[in-house]
Amino acid sequence: MTIMYNIAKATLRNRNSSFASLLYTLQARSISRQSKPDRMVGTNEMNVTRVLCCGPYFPDACNFTREYLQPYPFVQVDIVHYRDVPEVIKNYHICVAMTMKMDSYVISRASKMKLIMQYGVGLDGVDIDAATKHGIKVARIPSEGTGNAASCSEMAIYLMLGLLKKQNEMQVSLRSRLLGEPTGDTLLGKTVFILGYGNIGIELAKRLKPFGSRVIATKRSWPASITDSYSSLLDEKGSHEDIYSFAGKADIVVVCLRLNKETAEIVNKKFICSMKKGAFLVNIARKRW
Repeated sequence: MTIMYNIAKATLRNRNSSFASLLYTLQARSISRQSKPDRMVGTNEMNVTRVLCCGPYFPDACNFTREYLQPYPFVQVDIVHYRDVPEVIKNYHICVAMTMKMDSYVISRASKMKLIMQYGVGLDGVDIDAATKHGIKVARIPSEGTGNAASCSEMAIYLMLGLLKKQNEMQVSLRSRLLGEPTGDTLLGKTVFILGYGNIGIELAKRLKPFGSRVIATKRSWPASITDSYSSLLDEKGSHEDIYSFAGKADIVVVCLRLNKETAEIVNKKFICSMKKGAFLVNIARKRW
């Protein structure tokens, strides 16, 4: 629980309230364990902290959480299909949202809920105002230093290489026992435009440089926290006003933006029309709910 304490303390969206103290309080209780996810907490189970993982997607994340907490009998983790969540959420104290849309209706039914936790960065599917209204804290795992940003940047590299090497066409050729076709391409010498130079964008730039790519990026503002070492990864940097000109220079555009009112639908018809003919567009950003 010490690990969870430290992670939660560092990742609360509302820094004035401490999930760590919540877990400490829960840790001090003694307990029994129950098995059925849709059963109400009985009087002899009042000291069990019930954690709801919204399934069925990303099952490894839910399974890892359950396995990690097995040594702590005062915590019970249930995996429930998202369709059933509104009916059973009233029985739980902590909810790991995953891909579940936690809107005001679902949150209003969470009468025992103390915390909505996201197994990652994105909170765009959580109605934070509704959670605040009902006294529910909201937390997430930051991308920096947790492997999240690194994993996303590696996925972007994989997608770019798949497009350049014509992975789907290559599979067809292999099944047909054809060699030497299709002819693929390389990241060497390609200009890659990182649209959104946050933690994921920085990790992506680090991995692109050894490929010999020219890396350009835009960001609405360039704070001092982006040090010279991170800026030196770029061949050119610009602001939001430069996104169309940068798109016109790039062989590959990688969207690394968080989803908010400023970034929603930023890759529109005007943006796509400004891209070079034959350029690739790779999206590892959030979707609109």
